[in-house]
Amino acid sequence: MQRLQTVLLQCAGWLLYMSLLMLIALALPADIFDSQSKHFIFLVGAVGIWRYSMGATHFIRGMIFLYGVYPYLRRKVQKMGDAAAPSHVYLMVTSFRIEALTTAQVYSSVIREAIECGYPTTVVCSLVEMSDELLVKSLWARYNPPAHVKLDIVRIAGTGKRDGLAYGFRAISRMLPDENAVVAVIDGDTVLGEGVVRKTVPWFKLFPNVGGLTTNEFCEVRGGYIMSEWHKLRFAQRHINMCSMALSKRVLTMTGRMSMFRASVVTNPEFIADVESDSLMHWRLGRFKFLTGDDKSSWFSLMRLGYDTFYVPDAAINTVEHPPEKSFLKASRKLMYRWYG
Repeated sequence: MQRLQTVLLQCAGWLLYMSLLMLIALALPADIFDSQSKHFIFLVGAVGIWRYSMGATHFIRGMIFLYGVYPYLRRKVQKMGDAAAPSHVYLMVTSFRIEALTTAQVYSSVIREAIECGYPTTVVCSLVEMSDELLVKSLWARYNPPAHVKLDIVRIAGTGKRDGLAYGFRAISRMLPDENAVVAVIDGDTVLGEGVVRKTVPWFKLFPNVGGLTTNEFCEVRGGYIMSEWHKLRFAQRHINMCSMALSKRVLTMTGRMSMFRASVVTNPEFIADVESDSLMHWRLGRFKFLTGDDKSSWFSLMRLGYDTFYVPDAAINTVEHPPEKSFLKASRKLMYRWYG
């Protein structure tokens, strides 16, 4: 009965919405969709002004943040010194069916950062296959980290990235991190840039209400020249938009490739549930459980829990991109659907 009432309310809402749209359409001049009409030119011009003014606004805000606000904030962070250090750093990596060379590059960079950052650090590996576990242990033995760097391997069933993240978060919860600990969530094809941990962790002390932050991203594209240049353009646009949104501490996605959170966030049962079991309720087809888009779920959860989000433009990661198709047009179309949901 309750389900039926919900469906009826949703249907009534859609009917009201469509009725209002029809009334607005009827109020428009009859020649609004005639390409020879001045009204049509005005409509196209209005849409163009709105679209490009948004881009210009983001560009101006991004430049203000990048060359004005951020250098000032960075100096404040540097003056804090050891007072900005976290009590513990958790570097959590999720890997599944990624080629061995890429996996070796990723874990080598993670272990290197764990050693060189100088903080008490635990590398948490959320793995499916035994071959990945053997590779990680081999790299661990080669680097021979000091005593303050530890390794924790979490074996999962391979039922998806969301489950892998949730298992990793629960493993960190069992380690009982305190309020000053931070967690980096790293994708299995993300190579950390040098010094990325030390560049990101102090911001949580400077901004007590920042629950998560994300980093600048560069890519190595395993594809043709056009595909490579297109990716670079997309990532440059991402950089500008992230800088613009960081000006308000309202970054609109916690990039799944590498983001950092307060440990108190990722150990929160509500946050874990949001990432693991996010779904959409359709009025006719019922509930759809999301398979991808964990970065959007983590962002939404942070907003719902009342946290701010931030972007660190000089903390860089490098990702290995494998285009889904050989054809540029087909691959770019698929990627746009994936990136924009």
